[in-house]
Amino acid sequence: MTTAMTEQSDELAFLVREHQATVWRYLRFLGCEANEADDLTQETFVVLFQSAEADRTSTQTAAFLRGIARNRLLMLRRRQGHEPSTVEWDLAEQVWTQATADGHWQDSLDALADCLETAVQPRVRRAIDMHYTDRASREEIARELELSPEGVKTMLRRARSALRECVERKVER
Repeated sequence: MTTAMTEQSDELAFLVREHQATVWRYLRFLGCEANEADDLTQETFVVLFQSAEADRTSTQTAAFLRGIARNRLLMLRRRQGHEPSTVEWDLAEQVWTQATADGHWQDSLDALADCLETAVQPRVRRAIDMHYTDRASREEIARELELSPEGVKTMLRRARSALRECVERKVER
């Protein structure tokens, strides 16, 4: 592999690490199911890698990626027979930009990480990790934690509520 190819590969890997989670969250914010967001995030980075423009700031790259992701989602919805309102999508972009512009989003993520460490019991944390990281079903979590699937549902609902309150308290400070 040539030096130029290695540098390009390193730059692309950096861009994925830097922006992938945010693109995925943005797509979920726009209403994608998790599996749709996974696929569209991959498509978004393929388009970025194929684009000729390379010299962008991080903020410009983030905006460019959101545009690609939004367009990919619009194309998907049209293939599915839906015609989303572009006015609503423009409003969603404004809300997203306001919510993330001042670093509030990162503050919330930092607060969530802290709350996961301090506000939940290890068994609940295991259920959260299995559900959100490992994408295990309620039935799989129930088997491992020796609960009923309804017990897992209740545990996760209570955990989300407790984490939301914990994050809100930390962010308000």
